Amino acid sequence: MAENQAHSHIAKDIAENDVVLFMKGTPVMPQCGFSATVVRVLNHMGVAFKGVNVLESMEMRQGIKEFSNWPTIPHLYVKGEFVGGCDIVRDMFQSGELETLFKDKGVKAA
Repeated sequence: MAENQAHSHIAKDIAENDVVLFMKGTPVMPQCGFSATVVRVLNHMGVAFKGVNVLESMEMRQGIKEFSNWPTIPHLYVKGEFVGGCDIVRDMFQSGELETLFKDKGVKAA
């Protein structure tokens, strides 16, 4: 997957899914603690999301960093908007901001 193909694939996933998590591993088997933390938060909130394993290709792993202009993985997108990585998602969850964001964007949470 070439870099421009990675960016096209990323843009398509973001456009076609309300909530997308670009992560190391899969939602069922995260391969890093930061990705696992975000998966736990989303599952706890009952939010359906698409997980994209960036470890499947170096182009995807580098491409998401360039696409979001964010150096670390995971990356959470909600309705096309980049929310942030693990620390931001965790802090937003603890403060109630993440729940508000989902409500404001019309994303169903349990």
